[in-house]
Amino acid sequence: MAGKSTLNRLETYGAGKPENLHYKKIYYSPEALDAFFVDTFLNSARRPPKQIVLDLDATDDPLHGHQQGRFFHGYYDCYCYLPLYIFCGDHLLTAKLKTANLDPGHESLPNIQQVVTRIRRRWPKVSIILRGDSGFCREDLMSWCEQETGIFYVFGLARNARLLKRLAKELKKARKRYFQRYEAQRLYKDFRYRTLGSWARGRRVIGKAEYLAKGENPRFVVTNLPRDLIGAAELYETHYCARGDMENRIKEQQLYLFADRTSSATMKANQLRLYFSSLAYVLLSELRRRALQGTPLSQAQCHTIRLKLLKIGAQVRVSVRRIYVSLSSAYAYQKTFFNIMANLKQAYPQLC
Repeated sequence: MAGKSTLNRLETYGAGKPENLHYKKIYYSPEALDAFFVDTFLNSARRPPKQIVLDLDATDDPLHGHQQGRFFHGYYDCYCYLPLYIFCGDHLLTAKLKTANLDPGHESLPNIQQVVTRIRRRWPKVSIILRGDSGFCREDLMSWCEQETGIFYVFGLARNARLLKRLAKELKKARKRYFQRYEAQRLYKDFRYRTLGSWARGRRVIGKAEYLAKGENPRFVVTNLPRDLIGAAELYETHYCARGDMENRIKEQQLYLFADRTSSATMKANQLRLYFSSLAYVLLSELRRRALQGTPLSQAQCHTIRLKLLKIGAQVRVSVRRIYVSLSSAYAYQKTFFNIMANLKQAYPQLC
């Protein structure tokens, strides 16, 4: 319930002059917070799964001042941060503020190793698949996955002239089929590929030769998943394309939980603001998972939960022994609210 001035003292701790630090009393541990997100995910599972998929992505966080770490990004055409997110399904595992002068995959390996190590400590036999776009197609990250047992990757691969040449026959065939049927056509090619200098070895690449009404749409994916385990079409359509759902999770934080309010002067303070937003997401995600099951809001996004369940008027009366919260009899979601309370009592009997 702290006001903005109190929160600002928390956010800017250590940023002022030494003589002004006496009133800034609150500390936080980034290591403990990072561990909390992973532990929350681990504690949510009743038994260790055989396989999990970790989605990696970064998004632009536009800046409108002269904050520390401010750089211009050509693709987004603005000054921004590029925070790194790691999700497993709808579970948030990492939210790290990064500067925009480096692409998303640069220096992401330590954050990924931290998450994987903590997961493997609890679930030593779990198979882990890392999934991300071409920004994470890095030699150090791919080599690390290949050296570790049971860790795989599926990364987008930026197209170039050599890759397009390898896919030329399939693109020609897809184009011919399109003009015969006037329907989108998609063919796949599974081949070995190595860059001229940046890769230390050849790797399995899946090429998608797609022809649409707007023309050719070739895409490429690199992976260390073996051919006998999964085919090219299934790998691209079922595994790689599913990473798009992670963008909805990022949107929930950026748009509805104010993860983009990074207006403090220092990176440390803005990282703390990102932690605040991330903790809010974890709380609402846990509420959705534990309390909203079996209700019309079981698949609701964070802003819907806030508007329909949290931002509602109530009368609070405090007596010697009890606190009464009286909601309006005209509240449109009374039945849903009661079902949620019943779910909470069942999930957390020690608190009710």
